[in-house]
Amino acid sequence: MDLLKDLQFRGLVNQVTDEEGLAKQLSEEQLTLYCGFDPTADSLHIGHLLTVLTLRRFQLAGHKPLALVGGATGLIGDPSGKKAERTLNEREIVEQFTEGIKAQLSRFLDFEGESGAKLVNNYDWIGKLDVITFLRDVGKNFSINYMLAKDSVESRISSGISFTEFSYMILQSYDFLNLYKNENCRLQIGGSDQWGNITAGLELIRKTLGDREKAFGFTIPLVTKADGTKFGKTEGGAIWLDPEKTTPYEFYQFLINTDDRDVIKFIKYFTFLSHEEITELEKAVETEPHLRFAQRRLAEELTKIVHGEEALQQAIKISDALFSGEIKNLTASEIKQGFKDVPSFKCEEENIGLVDLLVAAKVSPSKRQAREDIQNGAIYINGERNTDVARQLQEDDKIEGQFTIIRRGKKKYYLIQY
Repeated sequence: MDLLKDLQFRGLVNQVTDEEGLAKQLSEEQLTLYCGFDPTADSLHIGHLLTVLTLRRFQLAGHKPLALVGGATGLIGDPSGKKAERTLNEREIVEQFTEGIKAQLSRFLDFEGESGAKLVNNYDWIGKLDVITFLRDVGKNFSINYMLAKDSVESRISSGISFTEFSYMILQSYDFLNLYKNENCRLQIGGSDQWGNITAGLELIRKTLGDREKAFGFTIPLVTKADGTKFGKTEGGAIWLDPEKTTPYEFYQFLINTDDRDVIKFIKYFTFLSHEEITELEKAVETEPHLRFAQRRLAEELTKIVHGEEALQQAIKISDALFSGEIKNLTASEIKQGFKDVPSFKCEEENIGLVDLLVAAKVSPSKRQAREDIQNGAIYINGERNTDVARQLQEDDKIEGQFTIIRRGKKKYYLIQY
């Protein structure tokens, strides 16, 4: 199956400026394409992953991706999808974010060989523009009426938009023109909210270089869940690709908890599984949804893509230990991942009595209640039930000398740190 047909099967084709012409180009020669990522944070999040992996799909089909980090546009702020002005970051912060995102992108794309990807930073060309050149040679190609008609601008007119963000479309268009001339880049891809910016770039290429020049725009659907909410957002915030911000275990668990209504769509979007396997998983969701085969497959594949095989196995180990209660099998680093968000208590005493610890850590509200909890078998130490009211915690109760996990009842965990 050719690339465009595969993308259509996966639901990744939202809008294409000239689908027939693009299909012809893709079949006849290696095509260079790009997607931009503005450094508005020190890490990409799972919402960015769809465009990154789409670049990877083009590369696997023999085409050359350019991953553009917006060192310049990140200083300006994209109005697309925003109801108010962004807070502008200082240049030093944007430079730090840029380096972090560059490193992350290099994990998903192959930078070797004929189809080797290339990282580019638009600060390298936009940073050299003086204001007169920008206004005369670039800005003159855009009418105010044309820009006002674009969704990214029109949606902000009532709430207000600064000239700074208003100019973002022109800067992104200049990116496309620059890459078209210097990298032979014929295609820009992005989320559906980037359609206006992408088509503006095509218009700039046409006006600057002539009607015979051929370039294409391609957008991917924004990822939403069946309940209408945005994919990748949780009560704790975004699901980041940086393991320091979202641990591999948290990442894995987020995917394991995917709704039955969404799981096949997300498998098509985010994995490289064959059409045949996806069809089988779709049948499993329909006939045996309680077994959650598809959710496990999604979580395994995507965790491995983002964090690697070792981190995947660690996430599975933590999940199995929490399900079985075999906490003692976990290492200290796995404890940090699996119990990152549970209530914690720093214990200063070496051999503290269990009753005193339960009260100090606020596991139980009083000594009387703590004794009752222990006697009733409601207290577990590192997964093992304890009914000894007189017990004192020893070195053996401290995993790698750092942690003890107390559980009260079936689900209430507490992390004791030493």
